[in-house]
Amino acid sequence: MSNHFDLVVVGGGAAGFFTAINCAENHPGMRIAILERGQEVLGKVRISGGGRCNVTHACFDPNALVKNYPRGERELRGPFHQFCSGDTVDWFTQHGVELKTEADGRMFPLSNSSETIVSCFTQTAKKLGIHVFLGQSVQDILPQETGWKIHTVTSNFSCDQLLMATGSNPKMWDVLQKIGHPIVAPVPSLFTFNCKDSRINNLMGVSTQAQIAVVGTKLQETGPLLITHWGISGPAVLRLSAWGARQLAEKQYQFTVQINWLPDSTLANTLAQLQRFRTELAKRAVQSKSPFDLPNRLWESLTTAAGFQEQTKWADSSKLQLNQLAEQLCACQLNIKGKSTFKDEFVTAGGIDLKEVQFKTMQSKRYPSLYFAGEIVDVDAITGGFNFQNAWTSGFIAAKAIVENLAV
Repeated sequence: MSNHFDLVVVGGGAAGFFTAINCAENHPGMRIAILERGQEVLGKVRISGGGRCNVTHACFDPNALVKNYPRGERELRGPFHQFCSGDTVDWFTQHGVELKTEADGRMFPLSNSSETIVSCFTQTAKKLGIHVFLGQSVQDILPQETGWKIHTVTSNFSCDQLLMATGSNPKMWDVLQKIGHPIVAPVPSLFTFNCKDSRINNLMGVSTQAQIAVVGTKLQETGPLLITHWGISGPAVLRLSAWGARQLAEKQYQFTVQINWLPDSTLANTLAQLQRFRTELAKRAVQSKSPFDLPNRLWESLTTAAGFQEQTKWADSSKLQLNQLAEQLCACQLNIKGKSTFKDEFVTAGGIDLKEVQFKTMQSKRYPSLYFAGEIVDVDAITGGFNFQNAWTSGFIAAKAIVENLAV
């Protein structure tokens, strides 16, 4: 069998399969190969969303959807007007996969299993005659007068058009740099904060709404915050890590956060409330029950930090104690020393420089027969199905352009 194809897709993940399938469906008879370096395809799809695959998010307005991308917000506005979350839902429905929406907007297959998505892709690809080659670690891609030569560890391939969909793979960025494509240095995104502090050390599992800011920066988020055995996590922290990916890397993950555990209140308002409690709750022990919408374990820890004893009554609280408690509640500072990966979400900020990509077609501005899809470019999102939506949108747009170019 000839190793020449109309299209070679490097990367057997979400973006690669989606692009290949859309090309094959819109141009029957097109010879397409997917090259996967591992021994199985769609590995990240399989483990994503705790094995359920968070396919997309129920945000159907392109202008609102782009707000979930710390890198790529401006560039994705046009693409999302071409193919948005609603189009993703329709596409999967047409391919026999029904999706459901959860309370937080995340969308999963009705089956609750990522295998549904994996099977959809692999069976559709097989039916369309797409060739899938495993164990093909690409060493070089070489531009020709017309098309490309691709060298892997074991084989050589050639093609008229080439799609790179290798995600956050540093080796592939090196390969692209060799042919003159500038790469934005990768740093982690979507991570949790490591912190050892007596105020939170024994509060594993406590979750509450909070406002969190990185001291000395403009980084600030409000939302659910979860205390873990290694520090703090939850949507507010993950969003902060995504928006601050580069700044926090520069700080080598050593920084101070300030937390307002009462995000709807200011320091002054909280202090005034605490002073009222001296008379309103005079006979009650301060530590007995939180008078705010705050978990009791956290309240007990913050009051201890402010100098209250177990039996201290509100009426006996000193001015100093109330000032310190207001600080603990609204301006609680924690020293962060390091980060941890969030579950299996290996998301990276960095990749192909956005200025090098034509987002109407996902073509390289340097090589018109070279395309990109997914996280290989410097686009990343917060958690919630948004990174997959970028894979589907960029794959759809690349496929459309590839088919049009083939027809010329």
